[in-house]
Amino acid sequence: MNGADVIDVGRDAIWLILQMAAPLMLIGLAVGVTIGLFQALTQIQEATLIFAPKILAIFIALLVFLPFMGDAMAQFMREVAARIAAM
Repeated sequence: MNGADVIDVGRDAIWLILQMAAPLMLIGLAVGVTIGLFQALTQIQEATLIFAPKILAIFIALLVFLPFMGDAMAQFMREVAARIAAM
């Protein structure tokens, strides 16, 4: 395996990490902004109010996106294994 192949596998791994983390991060961001806006509008200044809904939303999103994440990881492993076998 030469340097270009290593860089290609690394680039694919970073792209896979971004694809797997993006849905959860965006849902966490949306819930956080929504709760923050609700707190600003109602003048509720409870700092811990944001954590329970955000944890629940990310857990539900994780359950929803887990099949996609598993398929993406399996596909990446198949590609890496095929590259190793081709050497």
